Amino acid sequence: MLAKVVGAAVLGVDAQPVDVECDVTGGFPSFDTVGLAELTVREARVRVRSAIRHSSLNFPKTRVVVNLAPADLRKDGTSFDLPVALAVLQAAGEVPLDALQGWVVLGELSLTGAVRPVCGVLAVAEMARRLGLRGVLCPLDNVAEAIVVPGVEVRVAGTLGEVVRCLRGEQPWPEPTWPEPPPQRRALLDWSDVRGHAVAKRALEIAAAGAHNVVMVGTPGTGKTMLARRIPTILPPLEPSESIEVTKVHSVAGLLPRGLGLLTERPFRAPHHTVSSAALVGGGSVPKPGEVSLAHRGVLFLDELAEFPRHVLETLRQPLEEGVAHVTRARQTTRFPARFMMVAASNGCPCGNLGSLHKPCICTQVALDRYRSRLSGPILDRIDIQIQLRALPAEALRQGPATETSADVRQRVLRARDRQRARYAGLGGGVNADVPMRRLQELSPLAPEVHDLLLRALSRFGLSPRAHDRIWRVARTIADLDGQPHIGAEHVAEALQYRHFDEPVTPAV
Repeated sequence: MLAKVVGAAVLGVDAQPVDVECDVTGGFPSFDTVGLAELTVREARVRVRSAIRHSSLNFPKTRVVVNLAPADLRKDGTSFDLPVALAVLQAAGEVPLDALQGWVVLGELSLTGAVRPVCGVLAVAEMARRLGLRGVLCPLDNVAEAIVVPGVEVRVAGTLGEVVRCLRGEQPWPEPTWPEPPPQRRALLDWSDVRGHAVAKRALEIAAAGAHNVVMVGTPGTGKTMLARRIPTILPPLEPSESIEVTKVHSVAGLLPRGLGLLTERPFRAPHHTVSSAALVGGGSVPKPGEVSLAHRGVLFLDELAEFPRHVLETLRQPLEEGVAHVTRARQTTRFPARFMMVAASNGCPCGNLGSLHKPCICTQVALDRYRSRLSGPILDRIDIQIQLRALPAEALRQGPATETSADVRQRVLRARDRQRARYAGLGGGVNADVPMRRLQELSPLAPEVHDLLLRALSRFGLSPRAHDRIWRVARTIADLDGQPHIGAEHVAEALQYRHFDEPVTPAV
């Protein structure tokens, strides 16, 4: 008998339907899987056979052939366990052939028949809605992310035996229940924890308002990491569409907390400087999202920026410029979203004392040149705001917490974002850092005298045309924070201050 169950394969952050066909025929007992199945899918026959037997069901004692169509689409992962098992049981006459018509099935099976959670369920639910299917049958721990897609029914798969009894009509489908999401530790951080650094706080507020990339340079212990980790507390919450984008990426990567539906807080990723290029931008034999995609619509924090290998940093060029990461392999090219705000921190030299008022820098010019050569000009050119932090004087530590909290700064950021959303409504929204430059120039032109100021600065400092555009973007954000409809000379002048940092100490020779 021939049976068919619809499953799904996740490619990048999108899902494609896969027909799981099963044919039970006479012959020597065997179990064959065809259709470009990877090792984890071929291993499903072991889990399926054991799960069926431990669920008090009859496994066919003849030849079983499972075909995954289309045959030229690569299939990987354990989400095919449950559809394969149900297709086998349908072909064996244990389950009615029309019981799963219009449903997408996915789930991993344990040897005892329990259905375990899998990755990418949100993408599969969106696929079901796009194709006009009835609903999704998924593991209990994945129900919370599946039900966020409107117009798609969701059924719970607790165990294989329970699913079979429900399909036979012997018992009703169980109601979904899931645990409370874990508490967010980010609430313990606040902008008021940072003492001093008024210029740095202002620069980071501008960066948050326009989603600009920023790098902080200073001696160790000046507060670079402390400031960076509090940036998410002043960012606006995720929009509904952004929340779905972020949740899909984390779901595909298998990082969505158990029982959690949509992510509502912007992600904050801080990879170590020993990270590989594949881990940073995505990769693997079966491409998975990297740190730049896991930071989508959030913050990617690169601490000790100059310690990252140069070839790793160079892979950031395309994501920083285009907002996507393309991972190309022999069989396929996968596209992951990567629209993030990069925040970087670095010392000025290998010893860390360049710029210190109390400790001399002991680095040679050769060591200093080697250290800075890891940061190429094209990478630095893509960073809108570049600031230098000074160590606080000892007396500043006597002061109590700052009176301005994260909630106060966030309100100003929200108002600036609202102005940007209204300005770019015809483009579907956006922020100053991401909107096409041509549209920004049309909607926010510079007065001739203001543009002359910018061009003179470019000529004096030898800045590139890309720097010209990025200074324009930062100036537009400063004007939004000030509530001004037009960019003034004072906005351009402040934006220019964030393009260079001083080098007050000469390294040792």
